[in-house]
Amino acid sequence: MDIKNMSRELTPFEHLVANHLCDGLSNAAIARTTSHSEKVIENTVSRMARAFGINSNGDTNVRVLLALAYRTHFGDSSLDRLNLDCSHSKIE
Repeated sequence: MDIKNMSRELTPFEHLVANHLCDGLSNAAIARTTSHSEKVIENTVSRMARAFGINSNGDTNVRVLLALAYRTHFGDSSLDRLNLDCSHSKIE
Protein backbone atom coordinates (compact mmCIF):
# COMPACT_ATOMS: atom_id res chain seq x y z
CA MET A 1 0.00 0.00 0.00
CA ASP A 2 1.52 3.26 -1.10
CA ILE A 3 0.47 6.34 0.82
CA LYS A 4 1.44 9.51 -0.94
CA ASN A 5 1.50 13.12 0.02
CA MET A 6 -1.89 14.73 0.04
CA SER A 7 -3.32 15.53 -3.37
CA ARG A 8 -5.16 18.56 -1.95
CA GLU A 9 -5.51 20.58 1.23
CA LEU A 10 -7.96 19.29 3.83
CA THR A 11 -10.95 21.38 4.82
CA PRO A 12 -11.31 22.54 8.44
CA PHE A 13 -14.06 19.95 8.94
CA GLU A 14 -11.82 17.21 7.55
CA HIS A 15 -9.10 18.25 10.01
CA LEU A 16 -11.65 18.07 12.84
CA VAL A 17 -12.80 14.59 11.78
CA ALA A 18 -9.20 13.41 11.31
CA ASN A 19 -8.25 14.60 14.79
CA HIS A 20 -11.17 12.68 16.28
CA LEU A 21 -10.21 9.67 14.17
CA CYS A 22 -6.66 9.87 15.55
CA ASP A 23 -8.14 10.02 19.05
CA GLY A 24 -9.64 6.59 18.33
CA LEU A 25 -13.28 7.68 18.04
CA SER A 26 -15.67 5.62 15.95
CA ASN A 27 -17.66 7.20 13.13
CA ALA A 28 -20.73 7.17 15.39
CA ALA A 29 -18.84 8.96 18.18
CA ILE A 30 -17.43 11.53 15.75
CA ALA A 31 -20.95 12.10 14.39
CA ARG A 32 -22.29 12.74 17.90
CA THR A 33 -19.39 15.02 18.78
CA THR A 34 -19.70 17.11 15.62
CA SER A 35 -23.53 17.04 15.40
CA HIS A 36 -23.43 15.45 11.96
CA SER A 37 -24.84 12.18 10.67
CA GLU A 38 -22.74 9.06 10.62
CA LYS A 39 -23.07 9.06 6.81
CA VAL A 40 -21.48 12.54 6.65
CA ILE A 41 -18.56 11.24 8.71
CA GLU A 42 -18.20 8.12 6.53
CA ASN A 43 -18.14 10.30 3.40
CA THR A 44 -15.62 12.66 4.99
CA VAL A 45 -13.32 9.76 5.92
CA SER A 46 -13.58 8.45 2.35
CA ARG A 47 -12.72 11.85 0.86
CA MET A 48 -9.72 12.21 3.17
CA ALA A 49 -8.52 8.72 2.28
CA ARG A 50 -8.67 9.62 -1.41
CA ALA A 51 -6.76 12.85 -0.70
CA PHE A 52 -3.95 10.73 0.80
CA GLY A 53 -4.18 8.13 -1.98
CA ILE A 54 -5.42 5.40 0.37
CA ASN A 55 -7.63 2.88 -1.42
CA SER A 56 -9.84 0.29 0.21
CA ASN A 57 -9.08 -3.18 -1.04
CA GLY A 58 -10.67 -5.35 1.65
CA ASP A 59 -7.34 -6.28 3.24
CA THR A 60 -6.50 -2.89 4.72
CA ASN A 61 -8.12 -0.78 7.40
CA VAL A 62 -8.55 2.60 5.74
CA ARG A 63 -9.22 4.34 9.09
CA VAL A 64 -5.93 3.09 10.56
CA LEU A 65 -3.92 4.05 7.48
CA LEU A 66 -5.63 7.43 7.37
CA ALA A 67 -4.82 8.10 11.03
CA LEU A 68 -1.19 7.12 10.43
CA ALA A 69 -0.94 9.27 7.29
CA TYR A 70 -2.58 12.22 9.05
CA ARG A 71 -0.28 11.92 12.07
CA THR A 72 2.76 11.68 9.81
CA HIS A 73 1.73 14.74 7.85
CA PHE A 74 0.35 16.93 10.66
CA GLY A 75 1.96 15.61 13.85
CA ASP A 76 1.02 13.45 16.80
CA SER A 77 -1.10 15.75 18.98
CA SER A 78 -3.48 12.86 19.73
CA LEU A 79 -0.65 10.84 21.23
CA ASP A 80 0.60 13.88 23.14
CA ARG A 81 -2.81 14.22 24.83
CA LEU A 82 -2.51 10.66 26.21
CA ASN A 83 0.39 11.79 28.46
CA LEU A 84 2.12 8.43 28.09
CA ASP A 85 5.74 8.00 29.01
CA CYS A 86 7.32 6.97 25.73
CA SER A 87 10.30 4.73 26.47
CA HIS A 88 11.75 4.71 22.94
CA SER A 89 12.48 8.42 23.09
CA LYS A 90 14.40 8.36 26.38
CA ILE A 91 18.13 8.91 26.41
CA GLU A 92 19.93 6.75 28.92
